[in-house]
Amino acid sequence: MSELPGETFTIDGVADYLMMGKRTVYSLVAANKLSSFKLGGAWRRLRDELNQWVASRIGKAKLSDGEVAE
Repeated sequence: MSELPGETFTIDGVADYLMMGKRTVYSLVAANKLSSFKLGGAWRRLRDELNQWVASRIGKAKLSDGEVAE
């Protein structure tokens, strides 16, 4: 079995990292807007994938504000 690449966050860690509530994070996971996986009974998210998700959301926010995405 191979090791996971990079650091993982629990739901609490994701909420702290993104400065949002745990309920919001759970809602995003439940709506399949934020992927995660269960490990040892707790939901986890890879830090690198979380950073990619944040970057993709920033791009969408710029487009919705009328700016041109690079």
